[in-house]
Amino acid sequence: MWEKPDTGDSEVADAFDDFLEDYPEYHKTAILDELREKEYSRLDKGRHIYLDYTGGGIYSDSQIRDHMSFLLENVLGNPHSSNPTSAYSTKKIDKCRARVLDYFNAPKDEYVLIFTSNASQALKLVGEAYPFEEGDQLLLSFDNHNSVLGIREFDRVRGASTRYVPVMPPDLRISRGILEKYLDEGASSKNRLFAYPAQSNFSGTQHPLEWIGLAQSKGWDVLLDAAAFVPTNRLDLGRFKPDYVAISFYKIFGFPTGVGCLIARREALEKLHRPWFAGGTITVASVQADLYYLAPGAEGFEDGTLDYANLPAVGRGLDYIESIGLETIHLRVECLSDWLIKRLLELRHGNGKPLIRLYGPVERGARGGTVTINFYDKEGAVFSHDLVEKRANLWKISLRTGCFCNPGAGELALGLSKDEMITCMATSENRMTIEEFRQCIDGKSTGAVRVSVGIASNFRDVFVFLKFASLFRED
Repeated sequence: MWEKPDTGDSEVADAFDDFLEDYPEYHKTAILDELREKEYSRLDKGRHIYLDYTGGGIYSDSQIRDHMSFLLENVLGNPHSSNPTSAYSTKKIDKCRARVLDYFNAPKDEYVLIFTSNASQALKLVGEAYPFEEGDQLLLSFDNHNSVLGIREFDRVRGASTRYVPVMPPDLRISRGILEKYLDEGASSKNRLFAYPAQSNFSGTQHPLEWIGLAQSKGWDVLLDAAAFVPTNRLDLGRFKPDYVAISFYKIFGFPTGVGCLIARREALEKLHRPWFAGGTITVASVQADLYYLAPGAEGFEDGTLDYANLPAVGRGLDYIESIGLETIHLRVECLSDWLIKRLLELRHGNGKPLIRLYGPVERGARGGTVTINFYDKEGAVFSHDLVEKRANLWKISLRTGCFCNPGAGELALGLSKDEMITCMATSENRMTIEEFRQCIDGKSTGAVRVSVGIASNFRDVFVFLKFASLFRED
């Protein structure tokens, strides 16, 4: 039963015809089908159903070929020198830096770009250097990645406080009125940092970018986690102007995987005070004098040697996305995810009870291409997400299960109360395995199943997943 069957072309074709009747605008994304064949043929050759774009993007064949040619035809050196190979690397890094700022329409007189290994490092740079003091505040949405939540450990040791704005099931949205209440309550603090995701990596919920200006008007600095948002949505930093933005490039175009960035307003960057220095971040350092002078601007935050052999691939990746059109990618993702959500919610057991529970918005246009669900049997008991993943593996479906490094959204979506979590976490002093955690919460789900579509997704991908999901129905 769980061995992957051949999904006949006629079966897919008939369903696709019905799909096009409901989504005629999908025709505008035909270029992506051409690219699927030309640039991502390895997916179909390997019979892969890749549905983990929120976890990581897929690189195109031409990106790798072009970058390989660049590496074979040039000699690159460590940029921290003026010799010819170092100077050439520096030139390419500067070109890439300018290209990224241009892509996000970030005014160069207002914003500076710091290259990092990923979005997590970008977030850590802000957290460790933000000038928290006694009485200051860090405001987080419940719906945040662990790499954002971890900033609380920096403010905690400096006497600042952390508060959380709740998200409301089932859409997992934040009420603007409640948010304003939390923002107003921080008026007496000297330093205030508000951090939230433009798009939830848990549910795909998109939180309004208008909150940036709202928070700033009330005296808050704003840290925007844009990692899940920018692969399929336009972030215009000429219009919306957060103080800090964290991004991972592999989420957008798959390669390189070890490069991200922090885009910061120049004024906001001056506010940060780094707790240490490293190679590449200083102008002068002395052992005997026990002093150092941090380099100005981005250099003072770029620890060690940048990934100069791969950074030029970032500019090529952005060129590739723009050659397709981000709006085209967005439209395809919107159509496929909307169709999948509607069809999943139609699945019923023989007794009429629903098979699927969705976490996040149902309506189109209020979400990204991330679809997070759990499967329930006919008696209403949840199927283990581990079981779902094991069965999906047999179909060569790449999806993701767990809480996706977003415990706040997960706890609220799965109905885990504060008292339950405190009691459970207190049972272990130093370490807790996921198995121990599952036993502790006694039968409740510890996670969910996440599928996500992206640049190389097509109708067949979501159709096969729907067929897979339907096999969990019971008579």
